[in-house]
Amino acid sequence: MQADPHSTTHDAAPDSRNDHIKIYLNGQIVDKADAVVSVYDSGFMLGDGMWEGLRLYDGEWAFFDDHMDRLFTSLRAVSIDSGLNASDIRDILNRTAAANGMTTDAHCRLMITRGRKEKPFQHPALSKSGPTVVAIVEHSKPAEALMDRGIRLATVPQVRGLPMSQDAKYNSHSKLNCVIACLQAEQAGADEGLMLDPHGFVNTTNACNFFIVRRGAVWTSTGDYCMNGVTRAKVIELCRANDIPVFERNYSLVDAYGADEAFLTGTFGAQTPVSQIDGKPIGTTPGAGPVTRRIRGLYADLVARDVAAQKAARGA
Repeated sequence: MQADPHSTTHDAAPDSRNDHIKIYLNGQIVDKADAVVSVYDSGFMLGDGMWEGLRLYDGEWAFFDDHMDRLFTSLRAVSIDSGLNASDIRDILNRTAAANGMTTDAHCRLMITRGRKEKPFQHPALSKSGPTVVAIVEHSKPAEALMDRGIRLATVPQVRGLPMSQDAKYNSHSKLNCVIACLQAEQAGADEGLMLDPHGFVNTTNACNFFIVRRGAVWTSTGDYCMNGVTRAKVIELCRANDIPVFERNYSLVDAYGADEAFLTGTFGAQTPVSQIDGKPIGTTPGAGPVTRRIRGLYADLVARDVAAQKAARGA
């Protein structure tokens, strides 16, 4: 079964409620139509900002502390002072979800930029009015069809850069290299781009971290040139805790083409199966293989435990 030409790992079931959601913008909850920022904003003008994607499960933001650790590490690294702490962020997300009547099956894109600039030039000192903070929380549930058909990947010429050019571990607004990779994949007739590292080893896709399964063992990249994915880290931890061999290593396309299974990881889709790479079918069926299905089950259990622990910590 062929995937839809416009499939992505972020395909969600349609939900008309998202047409009229409320959005957090700089201290206010506003209507979607009124959630606008200045054309002088450093995020719009230069991609100068950091973001996080979080999912709401049963009233709690899964792996919230891990996401906050990544967010504040990145903000510190580029000298953006948000004026917020993790508790403030949680309050922003909860207020926004509550304004939309959301308790589960919701996804947040939290964005923090250096703020509005006085003049349309690059220097960070021109952003003097303080940061711009936005939280978009949508009703969002991954499309079930992706679990049955999988994602088609095409290897693309756009690579993930070296740390001294733009470290891929930054979850930054500067995503043009990933957009280019996505375009290259689409032009090749695939859904997403499989990106190599600067040395030609298999790395990541334009949107998610990438794993293969060979003879029951799970392989992923070294992590040196890919986004520091929270879900990626959880999958590696789950494999180690449940006697699933897992390796962070350099490997080439020949290893990926010969994989028994392949899947992508991300906060939105958790684990999404890959059906093809460069037109070559992966495994014997398009959907998730047995190891991927086992990991999906273990991950769902881990999310449930994390949510329960958060509730217990709050006395809920």
